[in-house]
Amino acid sequence: MSPEFLLTTLIIVASPGTGAIYTIAAGLSRGARASVVAAFGCTLGIVPHVAAAMLGLAALLHASALAFNAVKYAGVAYLLWMAWNSLREKGALRVDGAADRRSDMRVVLDAIAINVLNPKLSIFFVAFLPQFVSADEAMPLLRMSELSGVFMLVTFAVFALYGIFAAGMRDRVVSSPRVMMWMRRSFAAAFAALAGKLALSER
Repeated sequence: MSPEFLLTTLIIVASPGTGAIYTIAAGLSRGARASVVAAFGCTLGIVPHVAAAMLGLAALLHASALAFNAVKYAGVAYLLWMAWNSLREKGALRVDGAADRRSDMRVVLDAIAINVLNPKLSIFFVAFLPQFVSADEAMPLLRMSELSGVFMLVTFAVFALYGIFAAGMRDRVVSSPRVMMWMRRSFAAAFAALAGKLALSER
């Protein structure tokens, strides 16, 4: 495994995005365990994009404006729905002291949906992984699988650390109504901004 791949992966994963925001929100709203569950869901959400890259479906998204826009605007709608839920203090993004009855499965499914409904991820894997597969590789798909596995492990580790850190700050957050209000608004604004960025993205 080349140091360049690991460094690039760490930089990409550590950059703030929808998955990181969702995991942090889960940690603040439900604690450390929920943040790990959310990180796991976000990691699973990468699998369809890896499969798409290997099967050539990502190339279809890149070539077909209709297919790309269909997935893109579904992702935009979902991110806006998450922003609205943040403001309404619903679901896993609720930052307060009350118990959140959402099941772990629901948290995982929401996390998966956040990543699945982002067509740029599939195209990213098409552009990113092949750079680290040599032209004379005997089994390129196996090599891509290995690299994807490392990418997913790093994603889970980094997101879980984000969430656990956020969970450590949870008591301070929930004890201050003003901080709670700004956290809800910040999460809503972040998801809305990411929705806008996705809406403006091109193939």
